[in-house]
Amino acid sequence: MYTAKGQLDVNSMLKQYGPLVRRLAHQMIAKLPANVELDDLIQVGMIGLTDALSRFDVGQGIQFETFATTRIRGAMLDELRGGDYLSRGIRKHQRSIEVAVHRVEQRLGRPPVESEIAREMGLSLSEYQELLGKVRGTQLVYLEDIGCVGGDNDYLDRHECNDDAMSPMEQLQDDRMRKALVEAIKVLPERELQVMSMYYEQDMNLKEIAAVLKVTESRVCQLHSQSIARLRVRLRDH
Repeated sequence: MYTAKGQLDVNSMLKQYGPLVRRLAHQMIAKLPANVELDDLIQVGMIGLTDALSRFDVGQGIQFETFATTRIRGAMLDELRGGDYLSRGIRKHQRSIEVAVHRVEQRLGRPPVESEIAREMGLSLSEYQELLGKVRGTQLVYLEDIGCVGGDNDYLDRHECNDDAMSPMEQLQDDRMRKALVEAIKVLPERELQVMSMYYEQDMNLKEIAAVLKVTESRVCQLHSQSIARLRVRLRDH
């Protein structure tokens, strides 16, 4: 699209390719923790699209959409890395909680309460709850857990590398995984079950859930993180 002066009509191009940005953001958000906001990805993606418009050269012999897709994804990945949404430290903390949950559950034959998990980790209850707050938003399914890839590669590189691989959302749609998830959710402690239901089924945000449960938003974050740890332990064999 060009103006009467033969120049690229940026506004028209932004409008035409805006849906591309949103589509790429939705594809990426399915592979990311819950604390990554879709609107943030879209905003950054639009910046990437604008950059693509300014840099595109017809003489390169590639279609604009192909060129723009690369720039948009790159902008989103740069934003995620810069925001440290997916630090190795956070994943390490999440793993340590999962190990403690698994050990206590195996020993007691029931879902452990927070104080029991804290004691297993050598932490006070307040220290454990603070740790739960730090790992807020960690995702239910990591691709390395379901056989896509392995090793110590950067999370974003692993999750961006293969559009043909099943995303965590697609994996959850697998019948066996879905049934296992339903059964795992059924045995969550009541308060955690309420949080998961409101967050994922009713699409309520943390502030809204906190108001319903009459607790602080940080407490909802803790309950969500603990629920994720319990579910990941139970789903590991599926």
